[in-house]
Amino acid sequence: MATTRAALTEADIRMLVKGATLDERALAAHKLCRSIDRAMLGEEDRQVAHDILRVMATDAAELVRRAMAVTLKNSMVLPHDVAMRLARDVETVSLPIISFSPVFSDSDLAEIVRVGGPLRQLAVAKRPKLSSRITSLLVEQGGEEVVATACSNDNARFSEVGLQKALDRFARSEQVLRAVAYRAALPLSVTERLVDMVGDQLRDHILANHAISVERTMELIVDAKERATIDLVDQAGRASDPKAFAAHLHGAGRLSPSLLLRALAHGHMAFFEWGVAELAGVPHHRAWLMIHDAGPLGLTSICERAGLPPRLYSAFRAGVDAFHGLEADGGALDRERFQERMIQRFLTSSHATSREDSDYLLERMDRAANRRRALSL
Repeated sequence: MATTRAALTEADIRMLVKGATLDERALAAHKLCRSIDRAMLGEEDRQVAHDILRVMATDAAELVRRAMAVTLKNSMVLPHDVAMRLARDVETVSLPIISFSPVFSDSDLAEIVRVGGPLRQLAVAKRPKLSSRITSLLVEQGGEEVVATACSNDNARFSEVGLQKALDRFARSEQVLRAVAYRAALPLSVTERLVDMVGDQLRDHILANHAISVERTMELIVDAKERATIDLVDQAGRASDPKAFAAHLHGAGRLSPSLLLRALAHGHMAFFEWGVAELAGVPHHRAWLMIHDAGPLGLTSICERAGLPPRLYSAFRAGVDAFHGLEADGGALDRERFQERMIQRFLTSSHATSREDSDYLLERMDRAANRRRALSL
């Protein structure tokens, strides 16, 4: 008890109960809650602290209860029954607790979603961590703003079925479609459905940040309206199966020397290796050896076998050397910065690329730089 009495002073407790003004009582509540949260309490002392919190949660003054909710919104010291009581309180008290408290189980959150109303559902959707069970319930019962908020929360886990349900319910909601499109990761089925539901600008983002199947990529390429919105180099870098992607492009007559050059300049080495292997008609391991480990003539030899134009051999060599140089440099680089560095090294090497390919690479560097500047503003 000595520890508790030291942390929870008699003066603070008297001020909480008999303070002259609401502000004084709220300040006392804040100090008591902070002391309880920080104190190293034994089991007996913890029970005393919990009893004090239970009394505080029934205080007639909303300001006192709000001070308690705000101070302990992230705390594990809050008893479960008190957290549930506060969650059913007026919104100024309940929303901080619902938005952050780690005390709630999925069953608790499910109850709040079912009976709490839109503002409490929105508070759940903003939580720093959500399971797919809760996001599915939010999608089923929440309105447009609630579902968009949950979808834009990358700490919220979604099942594939849950995301599909969101697209079913809000197929015409730009807010929800944008939130889904900007998630860090999407199931392939959701990406491929979403790309047909959005406008050109959002479609550009989807194709630049999420992988789609080879078959769907080819459909978009064939469609003249969509051809300007897709960059095969980006898709090559994200392909989960570069062998199949290279084979499909070859079959469609799209596995061009220019595409291989641009992909290499972006650091998409796996796709470059599979593309050369596909054109040369040799196993991947042999193409890899000729590109990386067979001396200065290895790359020339495999390029000849692949039917690539001799004028590009020095450019391919520059790209391979730049890739190896960046690997040797080490250090953590995000994908965009790695690609920019790769293009810079490639463009400053001596080679014979076409003006069209050089303009493309320079334009991609400018685009990346402008995007970073926009994000920094």
